[in-house]
Amino acid sequence: MDLHFGDSKPTDEEREAVDALLGPPGSAWEAPFGDSTVRSDADLRWARGGRAARERRDLLLPGLHAVNDRVGWISEGALDYLCRRLTVPPAEAYGVATFYSMFSVKPRPATVLHVCTDVACAAAGSAELCAGVEGRLGLGSGVSVERSPCLGLCERAPAALVVRAGSDAGAGEGTGAAAGQGAGAEKSYATAVIAPATPEAAVLAATAPEAADPEPPASLAVPQAGQSGLILLRRIGVVDPASLDDYRSHGGYTALRRAFELGPAGVIREVTDAGLVGRGGAAFPTGVKWKATASQPDHPHYLVCNADESEPGTFKDRVLMEGDPYSLIEAMTIAGYAVGAHKGYLYLRGEYPRALRLLGNAIEQARARGLLGDDVLGQGYAFDIEIRRGAGAYICGEETALFNSIEGYRGEPRSKPPFPVEKGLFGKPTAENNVETLVNVLPILTMGAEAYAAIGTEKSTGPKLFCVSGSVGRPGIYELPFGATLGELLDLAGKPENLRAVLLGGAAGGFVRADEMDIPLTFEGTRAAGTTLGSGVVLAIDDTVPLPRILLRIAEFFRDESCGQCVPCRVGTVRQEEALHRIAERTGAAAAGDIALLREVGRAMRDASICGLGQTAWNAVESAIDRLGAYE
Repeated sequence: MDLHFGDSKPTDEEREAVDALLGPPGSAWEAPFGDSTVRSDADLRWARGGRAARERRDLLLPGLHAVNDRVGWISEGALDYLCRRLTVPPAEAYGVATFYSMFSVKPRPATVLHVCTDVACAAAGSAELCAGVEGRLGLGSGVSVERSPCLGLCERAPAALVVRAGSDAGAGEGTGAAAGQGAGAEKSYATAVIAPATPEAAVLAATAPEAADPEPPASLAVPQAGQSGLILLRRIGVVDPASLDDYRSHGGYTALRRAFELGPAGVIREVTDAGLVGRGGAAFPTGVKWKATASQPDHPHYLVCNADESEPGTFKDRVLMEGDPYSLIEAMTIAGYAVGAHKGYLYLRGEYPRALRLLGNAIEQARARGLLGDDVLGQGYAFDIEIRRGAGAYICGEETALFNSIEGYRGEPRSKPPFPVEKGLFGKPTAENNVETLVNVLPILTMGAEAYAAIGTEKSTGPKLFCVSGSVGRPGIYELPFGATLGELLDLAGKPENLRAVLLGGAAGGFVRADEMDIPLTFEGTRAAGTTLGSGVVLAIDDTVPLPRILLRIAEFFRDESCGQCVPCRVGTVRQEEALHRIAERTGAAAAGDIALLREVGRAMRDASICGLGQTAWNAVESAIDRLGAYE
């Protein structure tokens, strides 16, 4: 293993950020040569190696976050110091640091303004927002303006996120609070969300995050909030998301007690009989996954919650985590109990500062009250949860790429088999589910599998959350039973009279026409209609939105988010974008050659890419050409 280090040394700030996470260096080997801060009795004759070193590799991503949060970028000296502390080859760490869009290995201002330019925000005028912000800030403003993929704020598009690096990183995350306010005082870490954003509001937040308007409550994203009959959304807008007592007074932890009565096998049986399938888009039976994980003889087992929802147009998991965080903690505990795991990892989008703060509080409160820890509810079962922040990589929504990210490697998908239930996180049996899938377990246990399965259709059971955005009067998260039609959903959300098309399933989904409102919103119904339900994205587009620009943005998204591991995706996403650029201003015969090329490239990506990113990168463009007659 090559451990070649450069001559660069970390600054005091960078060293403090790393040491706050890892503790002081254990030997002189872990600090730059000649470092006067290392204690005098430190021994150069030993260093961590073998298993001890490998077991710390998973702290690489948190270490990169620590430096980036403190300084705003990751210097060569900081990277070398972190690598010495973790015994990680600097070349590998550089590959990890440059993999994520939220990190920078080049100097930049401490304040970064991320402006979403993805599909929902593009349709709402993000290009004009970017131009207005850049025109007002100009050079030398001390703010870096970066065009960002979807920020998960689609119901309030266009959106922007401010992240200001500084001391006490994480302490005031998502609150806008700042410590040093006096002249010359060191500024503290702060974030601010601006949505819907105007150039004036975005510039104000970028220059003074603590002065930005407070973010509205999660219930604002739920037009049905407070209505009777809701199952998954029933507590949002009703309970205080920071209060464990409020959660328990509204039925919280009833499902966990029921789980202990049933036992692990009984829980898996209930989930299986309920017909619950994954809500992230793959629709794999949850009970089958849990049973396969629980039956593996290799230990330990792990549970991973995939909260890295990065599909453009998706924001349901954010609303659940911000509006009802304890439900996810309870659901993860039940899932861990069922599969025989004693450790759960919650992999959270780096762009969700408020969810991070509320989930961190929920975990702390659950530990303090005996709902997490060595003896959950006095039942002799040990389970705890650790939050790991993502850093801006759509591909990490793929389960094995997510495992690599947690382990401290580039977030690239693994070949299957072996499957995660056999060899997942750290090479051990792992059950991975997204947020919406997990919170569905609570009503299954409280109402019973039979009652839950009676909701929806025979093949798609239970309630489903839909992320409605774009050209509608009431954008937000809607809860409906499987089987409701697309038209019924859009009528609730305020369908426009000049509706042109609907994008189902996000960038990886497909377009349907305005006259196809009778499509049933089930996995089997959308499949029969030649489209996909995906994660539940429903993006309405009226006739004022330029469709070619939306298609080009989708192509740019896949080009940017391809991890580059396999040739069909790495090359195909670039060729797709190039062809769309060429035909953007052409029609008819002039575009026919490039459309034929798009079809050929799309087939190659779909048939030969290693994971779902490349396999679905052509879907939206293909459906727009075939269903909507784009470029005719």
